[in-house]
Amino acid sequence: MTAPLVPNAHEVRSTCCYCGVGCGVVIETDGAQITGVRGDPDHPANFGQLCSKGAALHLTARAELRPSRAQFPELRRDRNIARERVSWDTALDVLADRFARIIRVHGPDAVAFYISGQLLTEDYYVFNKLVKGLIGTNNLDTNSRLCMSSAVAGYKQTLGADAPPCSYEDIDHAELVLIAGSNAAYAHPILYRRLEAARRRNPSMKTIVIDPRRTATARDADLHLPILPGTDVALFNAMLHVLCWEDMLDDSFIAQHTEGFGALKAAVREYSPGNVAHTCGVSEAEIVQAARWFGQARTALSLYCQGLNQSTSGTAKNAALINLHLATGQIGKPGAGPFSLTGQPNAMGGREVGGMANLLSAHRDLSNAEHRAEVAGLWGVDDVPAQPGKTAVEMFEAVRTGSIKAIWIACTNPAQSMPDQRSIHAALEVAELVVVQEAYRHTETAHYADVLLPATSWGEKDGTVTNSERRISRVRKAIDGPGEARADWEIACAFARRLETRLRPGKPSLFPYTDAASVWLEHRASTAGRDLDISGLTYPLLDSIGPQQWPMPEGATTGTARLYEDQRFATPNSKARFVATAYKPVADKIDARLPLQLNTGRLRDQWHAMSRTGTVGRLFNHAPEPTIGLHPRDLAQRGVRAGELVKVSSRRGSIYLTAVADEDVRSGQAFLPMHWGARFLGGNAVHGVNTLTISSFDPDSKQPELKHSAVRIDKAELPWRLVAFGWPGAGTSSTTAEGGSACTTDASPAAIEIVDALGPLLPRFAFGSLSLIGHEQEGVLLRLASATPASPELIAEIDRSFALDGSQVVRYDDSRKWVSRRIVVHEGKLRAVRLSGELMASAAEPWLRDWLTRGEPVEAIRRLLLAPNATPPQGFVARGKTVCTCWNVAASTIDATLAALQGPPGSRLSALQARLNCGTNCGSCLPELRRMIEARTDASSGTRTAESAA
Repeated sequence: MTAPLVPNAHEVRSTCCYCGVGCGVVIETDGAQITGVRGDPDHPANFGQLCSKGAALHLTARAELRPSRAQFPELRRDRNIARERVSWDTALDVLADRFARIIRVHGPDAVAFYISGQLLTEDYYVFNKLVKGLIGTNNLDTNSRLCMSSAVAGYKQTLGADAPPCSYEDIDHAELVLIAGSNAAYAHPILYRRLEAARRRNPSMKTIVIDPRRTATARDADLHLPILPGTDVALFNAMLHVLCWEDMLDDSFIAQHTEGFGALKAAVREYSPGNVAHTCGVSEAEIVQAARWFGQARTALSLYCQGLNQSTSGTAKNAALINLHLATGQIGKPGAGPFSLTGQPNAMGGREVGGMANLLSAHRDLSNAEHRAEVAGLWGVDDVPAQPGKTAVEMFEAVRTGSIKAIWIACTNPAQSMPDQRSIHAALEVAELVVVQEAYRHTETAHYADVLLPATSWGEKDGTVTNSERRISRVRKAIDGPGEARADWEIACAFARRLETRLRPGKPSLFPYTDAASVWLEHRASTAGRDLDISGLTYPLLDSIGPQQWPMPEGATTGTARLYEDQRFATPNSKARFVATAYKPVADKIDARLPLQLNTGRLRDQWHAMSRTGTVGRLFNHAPEPTIGLHPRDLAQRGVRAGELVKVSSRRGSIYLTAVADEDVRSGQAFLPMHWGARFLGGNAVHGVNTLTISSFDPDSKQPELKHSAVRIDKAELPWRLVAFGWPGAGTSSTTAEGGSACTTDASPAAIEIVDALGPLLPRFAFGSLSLIGHEQEGVLLRLASATPASPELIAEIDRSFALDGSQVVRYDDSRKWVSRRIVVHEGKLRAVRLSGELMASAAEPWLRDWLTRGEPVEAIRRLLLAPNATPPQGFVARGKTVCTCWNVAASTIDATLAALQGPPGSRLSALQARLNCGTNCGSCLPELRRMIEARTDASSGTRTAESAA
């Protein structure tokens, strides 16, 4: 769905800022604003395709969203007063003075920097040099610690280097694709489109999905192994047991190119499928089938992500899977290899420059004195500290206990994304100095900033990123950032130069860079002769021949698509290493008090902490609000109906959520999307979903166990409810019918500003949630619940936010039951609604909200507006959730259309696309469309069978 062309617009090629697939995008701009975006047909990662998030990127850069951006430096001189706007010189001088004082008094390890896999490689490089070269501490870590560090450790233990050996094109050559701990259909949609296309071309291709839930990815698999949480190592060891004892090993490869297999073979002797089946919660036959498919495949490719990584056994899970590839020789050839799918757009780039607490530039080892000397010589400093720095969880614990006095946080939101949020917020409360370098001023972490530094964001930056297949792509600037926002590398350099005058006066600057390209050249030089050598790559070359995969040494004409084709690995003796791995249960064990296992994961249309995607209404429509999914049996055991509030408690805290019935979740488990932080999900002492999660981490990778925690779920006893929804401001707008494009409107203020204004109210209730509604026109949805009614003053404050306090408001009040209703009608249509009081007082909300978002005339329901328990008019059909985000097509419309279609599933999908356009743009909804067609086919088959029996 390409945005309309704008007169005098020009185009800029860049890269998407979401997941690690690294899709190329073409930005359309008029010079002042980004007016559209589409996939770059020449980019080898996506060939013109974009997912629902990428296709909406231009909407995150709208001019009306500028108030939500950080635009000017802000400084809080006292914790008891608000920040005030200051100049860049003032902010940076204050920071240089305070950091210099802390370093002189307490030493360099008293400061820390927590940065992001969303930074560009050039940004990362400058931060790494600032912290390890100038300040002299290794207290530099990144949110990549939360997603990719176990993959790094697994690759290094087995293959010798943090180097994913595969390419996306290997999907096209694989006979078997094993997907473990990844719902790629949601988390890496464009890569999943490529897998779908490969399966169509090669019907004999087999797919295995290993995941506790029956995800959209698992539904498409030839074999789904719904293992119990955390049992991956036991499963992989059992598969290797089968490979050993059914003689499906590549003995020649093992003998010539590996070491340590004897110890591993002895270790997996006890992991027979019969012994492991109960541990994993799957059948012995399923384990054997998976092993045989893997062992008999000519080419086997594995794709894996957070289900393996975010674990106290994350490194072992990675190594156990890589063992399967080494035992069968399934590496270093087309269609084969262990392929870690990177979570963030530049987690790879950060690892390349050594931007973590235990790494050095260009994959050098911090523990290697020769490597430290090389980096010190390159940077022009006396030495680089040998002691590893604090990793993410350790860093914030050190802030909380006071050994780290100052923390600088850039382009990430730990007050939402880190586990055990109570301890994180406690740390930020007591820190002597918190610096937040951020593009968005209303993130949960920005609340704690003593100094807020405005950074540019996607579409406003210049540099490079590296995707999951080691492909380096250019990121190009299309417009200027808002206000006084600066590029991240530029901010770090400006601070570093001031700090230099205080820490090493009179010496030449370590930061002479004039642009991103000059930073890149130094990074490139650091890689010469290393495994990721890019000495042959330049900005002009990337501009002329397109994105390239490393290594690409000087003299090469193109990058390297596949590693280890010569079967020589990055170890001292060039042999890959088998690692004997032992199964260990998840760290947070269930018991009688906490009998359920909570699993976290991703939504299709949201990304990470929703700082960016949370500004676009249409990206909420597939999953409008925070919910927790349980098997219907578990709901019934607790006396809970779908749609009711429940209290979810772990050993770290409790939150309230709406429960939904989900047969794709096994009984005894629950599923909670990871994205909802305190900005959108609040309550008393609640800091979003990570209030519940555990901070225990893997001993090798230091990656925390974010995936699984033990919880109990009880029916909520919160009888007083409030729900309010509507379009912001008093102006007029027009909505559009499904499938159509839209007229835009005078939206003032932007809906996200209402969200930010209402956010501080959430902690005053036991439960509160905020989200956006609408498609072309955007509104706000607020839900609150408590044991006792809110004060009239608090309700009046909410009414003012929705413009429900004027003379044109339709009112109903029953003071005996605390029931109240406020409705605004404008030009014959609903504009805003607030329902409050007893639980039944909000029963009319679903259909009234449907009426508002559809833009239906209010005349047909005028008599129902103030009825205490108003039911929808006769013939009303609920719209249901939006399945196709691009074309705003709802489940009800798809169901109605499918009812009239005949023929096999493939032809019905084509007919559905022809009639409704759904699935014809980004394709993110295709797995769900196929599932809906399959469900209707099964239902029709069941009906016919019953009729035949009669």
